[in-house]
Amino acid sequence: MDWRNGICGIALGAGLLLSGTAEAADEDLLDAPEITISPEGNDGDRLYLRGDIGYAPWSGEGDPYYRTFDGAGYETVPFDNTRFGRPVSGTIGLGYQFTDIFRADVTAEYFEGRFDGASLRATPCAGEGAGTSCALSHSANFSALGLMANGYVDLATLAGFTPYVGAGLGATHIDWKTAHESSTCIAGLGMCAGSEGGASYQGRDGWRFAYALMAGVSYDVTDRLKLDMGYRFSYIAGGDMFDFGEEGFAGASGAKGHDDGLARHEFRVGLRLAFW
Repeated sequence: MDWRNGICGIALGAGLLLSGTAEAADEDLLDAPEITISPEGNDGDRLYLRGDIGYAPWSGEGDPYYRTFDGAGYETVPFDNTRFGRPVSGTIGLGYQFTDIFRADVTAEYFEGRFDGASLRATPCAGEGAGTSCALSHSANFSALGLMANGYVDLATLAGFTPYVGAGLGATHIDWKTAHESSTCIAGLGMCAGSEGGASYQGRDGWRFAYALMAGVSYDVTDRLKLDMGYRFSYIAGGDMFDFGEEGFAGASGAKGHDDGLARHEFRVGLRLAFW
C-alpha cells in the first residue's frame, strides 16, 4: 500500500503547484497595462482648452518670384535661392470630446517669419551700362494668424498614452511688411560704375486657404489634464508679397512680388485641460 500513498502524495503536490501557478498568472494579468477602446461611450464628454508651442525646423516655400516692368511689358524673375526663417509658433484653442475616440476643436495660431531671396537678372542694374547684369537680393518680414477647425480620432489608450491622428481646414491671414531690395552690378561684356542700389516696396496682406494633417500621442497627467506631443504638416496657399515701387509710376499694376505658398513641418507640444 506504500506505493499507493506515494502516488496520492505526488498528485496532491501537483495540484497545489498548478493552483499556485494559476494564482500567479492571475496576478500578472492584473498588473498588466490597461488597454481601453470605447467607441460607443459618451461618459467622457467634456469641453477642453488647449495651448501648444510649435517648432518648424523645415519649411517648403515653393517657387516665389517677382515681376519687373519696363513701360511696355512685364518680365517674371524667379528667385535663384530663398529661405524662410523664424520657425516658432503658438496656438490656443477650444474643443469638445464627443466620444472616447472622437474630438474636435477650433484653434487660433500665430507665428512670424522672415523671407530672404536672391536672383540674377540679365539686364543691367539702374544706372549701369550695357553688357552688365544685376544681382538682386530681397528681404521682408511677415506675420501670420491662422484660424482652423480640426477633428481627431483617439486610438486605444495604453498605460495613460493615447495615440491619435487628425486633420484641419481653415484660413491664414498673411501680413507682409515692407520688402527691401538691394542690387549689385555684375560686370560681363561691360563695365560696372561701382555703385550699389536699393529700393523698398509696400507689403501686401490677405487671407489664404490652409489645411493641416496631424499625428501624435497624449499622456494622462491627471484625469483632466493631458500632455500632447505630436507632428503637424500644414500648407498655406500662395499670394501676393509686395507692390511695385517706381515702376508703378510708369504704369505697372498688380503685385510685384508673389510667394508660392508655405508648407510647414512642425513638432508641437502642449497641454489640454478638460472641464465639466
